[in-house]
Amino acid sequence: MAQIDDLLGAAEWARAREAAAGGPRVLLATSMGGLNHGAMTDKALAIALTLRGAAVDIFLCDGAPACQLTKIGKESPAKLIETDRRIRCPACTDIGQTVFAPLGLRVLRLSEFLTEADVEQARSLAVGADISKLVDFTLNGWRVGEHARAGALRYFARGDLAREPQSEGVARTFLQAAIRSALAFDRILSQNDYVAVSANHGIYTPQGVIGEVSRKRGVRVVNWNPAYRKHSFVFSHGDSYHRTMITEDVSTWEDLDLDGPRASTITDYLRDRRQAKGDWIWFNNSGDTSRDEIAQQLSLDDRPMVVALTSVVWDACLHYDSNAFESLQDWLFQTVEYFASRPDLQLVIRVHPAEVTGFVKSRDKIADILADRFPELPENVHVIRPDNTLSTYSLIDHANAVLVYSTKTGIEASAQGVPVVVAGEAWIRNKGFTQDASSPASYREILDRLPLEGRLSEAERERAMRYAYHFFFRRMIELPFLVDTGPAEFDIQVDTLRDLAPGGQGGLDQICEGILSGAPFVYDKLEPAPAV
Repeated sequence: MAQIDDLLGAAEWARAREAAAGGPRVLLATSMGGLNHGAMTDKALAIALTLRGAAVDIFLCDGAPACQLTKIGKESPAKLIETDRRIRCPACTDIGQTVFAPLGLRVLRLSEFLTEADVEQARSLAVGADISKLVDFTLNGWRVGEHARAGALRYFARGDLAREPQSEGVARTFLQAAIRSALAFDRILSQNDYVAVSANHGIYTPQGVIGEVSRKRGVRVVNWNPAYRKHSFVFSHGDSYHRTMITEDVSTWEDLDLDGPRASTITDYLRDRRQAKGDWIWFNNSGDTSRDEIAQQLSLDDRPMVVALTSVVWDACLHYDSNAFESLQDWLFQTVEYFASRPDLQLVIRVHPAEVTGFVKSRDKIADILADRFPELPENVHVIRPDNTLSTYSLIDHANAVLVYSTKTGIEASAQGVPVVVAGEAWIRNKGFTQDASSPASYREILDRLPLEGRLSEAERERAMRYAYHFFFRRMIELPFLVDTGPAEFDIQVDTLRDLAPGGQGGLDQICEGILSGAPFVYDKLEPAPAV
């Protein structure tokens, strides 16, 4: 494998840049040069798009006082509140320069489009904002408050800011950052004519704010995230995939033919996923556990077992709107209260392992939240803490039904044929194979039907399998040249630039076409080739 920067120094790359100079203009809004997986993925996309005739610019943030990389473990609230990082965040800026300089493409920096008047406006608006209504704060129609709140919640790793004594100052800092980013990026778009702006994730500052400004100006927005399967990514049009997957039209997948290779592909993958084989993002790798072993460990008896799968508290608040309940916590409280009245059933609450294994470890613990509300749990309610290695998949195997708020594990439970009750804004809601609650009352009506007599019908399970295949193998698009070199760190490994040129990778071709023309970000390598 050749070093990618060595290839960029060759005449072939210089000719490609020259040929693309007059092509459709695309801005890759990497923003945080120090976010390795974001920068390296955008570097690969910049090369691929240039080889397809697009004129690519890069955007890097170097002047906002807070961003997605701002973490409480690295920067205290007091330091964050007192620091004005318009003087730049040197390490992040330097890394971005190192990554993108070899491309020879134009790099736009936030500080170049940010005036002193912008800085003062951001400070003044942040100081005067009602932080209790931060999520509703808008500027010029941009929902900057939503992304400022998201940044503050992620910083504290909490579902709300009420218990943090310095939360108001931190929230105002994130709001300043969001406003600065919006004003600068609006100026960029006013001076440049882009067919599309692409950014990692689509939430937080500055990426979420970039989406707000771009949509307001009528510029197409593309967001992307690394996905579960190795070398795979989820791209979406208009907003974060966390939201677009909820509203995606079922016609995209419901008529898929699951005969032959597709059926074996999804069946084998769901089996292997139980031990995290083939994934680079996973939360469970424990061996299967029998019903008797589960019962012994949790002190269960022979009453039907219902399993509730939680999400990470702060994460659920950012990515999904509330539906039947006010929050994940509200759902859990009402669920426990319901099962206290149903001694004929046993409820097992499986706390999401990412509470303690995620990149941002939650400071709101489900077990603590439940203990505060219920000093003594009902005798038929059991909590499995996040560090317990008991297999979540084994719990699902032996459950009469599974209750979810927003966790993606509901996809796999349904594909196994296990009935799933959806209480929040999970992706499987309204897909035709789950029982969806629209209110606390309707949720209780569904629970009143427990225990269920059997699994999903054959038609329901087949529909669930179609969706699982669509999600894991059509929406997750492989870019095999992006190789993980560490936690959330990538390297570009190719032999020649032709590996990134049209025809070199089917998934890459689809992604580039989506960015350039708005084509769907759906690619199935098992799809029959079109007739010539």
